[in-house]
Amino acid sequence: MDSTASSMSVDQPGPTEPAPGARRWPELGAVAAGGVIGSLARFGLHEAFPSAAGRFPWATFTVNVTGCLLIGVLMVLVAEVWVGRRLLRPFLGVGVLGGFTTFSTYALDIERAVSAGAPRVALLYLGGTLVAAMLAVGAGAGLTGAAIRAVRRRTVVRRTAAQKGVAHRPYRHRRGPR
Repeated sequence: MDSTASSMSVDQPGPTEPAPGARRWPELGAVAAGGVIGSLARFGLHEAFPSAAGRFPWATFTVNVTGCLLIGVLMVLVAEVWVGRRLLRPFLGVGVLGGFTTFSTYALDIERAVSAGAPRVALLYLGGTLVAAMLAVGAGAGLTGAAIRAVRRRTVVRRTAAQKGVAHRPYRHRRGPR
């Protein structure tokens, strides 16, 4: 083995292979662009619906629960419908929805409520957000999965009817005398 071969690591790119970071620029750009959009949307909502210290922070709660619902929807769509679109998940999931939802503001809102002498509001917000966010992810994923299955079933029924030469008319009820 010559000295050049012995000094090269298996993990290092060869002369024709790009550096690992270079392959990630499209994904990083998608995350950054999506993050700008999501963060600006969240900022706008917080500006439109500010909450006073000690009051339930409805804007942050709504942002986080809505974001979780959309994350549930997106993950099912990316896995089952939009397969192979490599920039979609980084742009919408990590970028837009990652920028839209906020753990830091959630934690800050809890601290502000406690500091303002409203520990009940802080506990309600802390627990309520966790429960609502988890239910929202499940609802988003479950409802989206059910909708996809229904559309696929309907498509199969229509294809089968078309192959048999039968017109498919779902939910058509006759009214009046025949």
